[in-house]
Amino acid sequence: MKVVQVVLDERLLKAVDRQAKKARVNRSELVRRAVAEYLRAQRTKELEERHRDGYRRHPPDEFAAWDRVTAWPDE
Repeated sequence: MKVVQVVLDERLLKAVDRQAKKARVNRSELVRRAVAEYLRAQRTKELEERHRDGYRRHPPDEFAAWDRVTAWPDE
């Protein structure tokens, strides 16, 4: 692991320390967990945006399969 310095204002530091105490972990572990969760959330947002973008560019024809089953046969 690498040591990283992070500057926090007093209010945020107190909140971090309270949560660390509640979670029974040290400050560093709490920050590691918070950063990991943030990165997971960002990855999820990126994947969802790619998914939405793909549907915008290539919308599915939702009714094509249904139309093939229910359409009257050509006479």
